[in-house]
Amino acid sequence: MQIDPSRHSAADNYKLLTNIVVPRPIAWVTSVNAAGTVNLAPFSFFNAVASNPPYVMISVGSNDAGQLKDTAANIEATGEFVVNMVTEDLFAAMNISAADFPPDQSELAAAGLTTAPSVHLQVPRVAEAQVSLECRLHSTIPLGTNKVYVGEVVMFHLADQLVGPRLHIEGFAPLGRLGSPSVYCRTTDRFNAPRISYAQWREQNDPAAVPAENS
Repeated sequence: MQIDPSRHSAADNYKLLTNIVVPRPIAWVTSVNAAGTVNLAPFSFFNAVASNPPYVMISVGSNDAGQLKDTAANIEATGEFVVNMVTEDLFAAMNISAADFPPDQSELAAAGLTTAPSVHLQVPRVAEAQVSLECRLHSTIPLGTNKVYVGEVVMFHLADQLVGPRLHIEGFAPLGRLGSPSVYCRTTDRFNAPRISYAQWREQNDPAAVPAENS
């Protein structure tokens, strides 16, 4: 089947895209408005996009009135945000924070969460999160009714038990977002498959590349 997005509604295309490009990590973003209220909201249009220096991106759509969501407005006003990662123990709180709370009411209190101070930013992080990324806004890219915010990660916060030798992350199992509107996945089912070099591939697949044994 071939589906031309130009012949379908935005809702249909959203449904297709979010059910096909899976799983997606969840950015649980803290931001602060001018009154000092801490906003907390989850976004699954999120990923790492560069490593030197480290950058992540989140994409935020407009609200039902066609205006900036609280998170977007706060990021544009302050240039700061924190991405907190969602593990299974925090799912219920994350789900609460997705509700359409008014701008003057913090989702953290409703979700039973607390804040912890950031190191380089005024925006706090979620104290209960195992991983948080302090981000300083690098650039904003308008894409249709969405805006992409690229943030430089200026501080990593990780629970001590997650960090192994040589900074290997061990035992971290954040939730992933699957299909719209409400499907998620666990990341505990994993396998390891080391990459091979071209020379190794040739040795395995091209008999002419294998050196002849001494006679």
